[in-house]
Amino acid sequence: MCRDLVEKLVQKNDSRILMAVIDGLGDISIEELGGRTPLEAAKTPEMDRLAAGGALGLHIPIARGITPGSGPAHLGLFGYDPVRYQVGRGVLAALGVGFKLQHGDLAARINFCTLDDSGIVTDRRAGRISTEKCVELVGLLTDVKIDGVETFVIPVKQHRACVVFRGNGLTDDIMDTDPGLVGHRPVPVTGSGKSRTVIREFQEKAGEILADLNPANFLLLRGFALHKEFPSIEERFGLCSAAVALYPMYRGVAGLVGMDIMKCSPEDITGQEKAVKRALDSGHDFVFLHHKPADSAGEDGNVQAKISAIEEFDRALPAFLDLDFDVVCITGDHSTPCPMKLHSWHPVPVLIHGGPQRSGYSSAFSEKQACTGALGSFRSTDILTLLLASAGKLAKFGA
Repeated sequence: MCRDLVEKLVQKNDSRILMAVIDGLGDISIEELGGRTPLEAAKTPEMDRLAAGGALGLHIPIARGITPGSGPAHLGLFGYDPVRYQVGRGVLAALGVGFKLQHGDLAARINFCTLDDSGIVTDRRAGRISTEKCVELVGLLTDVKIDGVETFVIPVKQHRACVVFRGNGLTDDIMDTDPGLVGHRPVPVTGSGKSRTVIREFQEKAGEILADLNPANFLLLRGFALHKEFPSIEERFGLCSAAVALYPMYRGVAGLVGMDIMKCSPEDITGQEKAVKRALDSGHDFVFLHHKPADSAGEDGNVQAKISAIEEFDRALPAFLDLDFDVVCITGDHSTPCPMKLHSWHPVPVLIHGGPQRSGYSSAFSEKQACTGALGSFRSTDILTLLLASAGKLAKFGA
């Protein structure tokens, strides 16, 4: 579908859309479940009811056979071609904690780590230090000054933080300094020009400050990325949008396309219910709701935990549906099969309820029924177009 065409056909109305993303939803046949997937084994009466009155299909996050990262996968769901609109994890980390990036800022993720006396990494996460300790360490690093750039260090959670460099002439052709495994030295800073000099100086000065501390006595840098401004989802699709997500990275990718980030208190699915209501009360007509636990369970290979995560979302679903959305979409950003313990390329089930759907093809929300659903198989970037059409937000093309 031509994105320019969709944007030209957008028409505003009062219809409200919910896009609920169960992270890592898709899976493959699992022997211990009798060949079923966790979604097929889970008790999901609410989603099954929506499936019976709606339409199912499968979306392909990037292209057939291509395994997506979380950032590109979500951009596809939001209607942005993930190959054209590429973004690095450093930018997502900074946006996810609410840092106001400027065009051309260079951002990277930080892992506080532990080195032994010979400079070998013995723990890439410094024993998963507390978030309070992370804030304390970040406070020490605010003393790092580098000529020609502004430097900002921001705490994230536990051993994770991020750093932003602001100045002219920065590039992101910098490899991670994280070796990825314990028993190795940090990777030397590589790259070209000003960025290499700036990052090397930052790492050296930070290392001197942290050297005598325990267990976090050094830092590893990952996911270098320049911030490039994207056209907003409101500019492109006429949607006043809000994001309700508990994890910083998903708030980051939502913020990248101009969604308003709703705070959740408490930081659980109950807090998310309250945040979705606030979003609607404040005039938003599109809400992105993110549910993380299914992906974490898939990466751990924990089949029962993934089933439980899906069932938890299903139990919470009525509270969201009671808010009177006109169109509801439930899907995943990608598949995270438990046997693989990784993201995968497998197509992801999609459920759309509300608007004029070809209903009656399905009776439950599952991979098997999605394969024969009324929506068929399509690229993830088409989901938003289908939601806009279902909500009456697209005009007819041509006479």
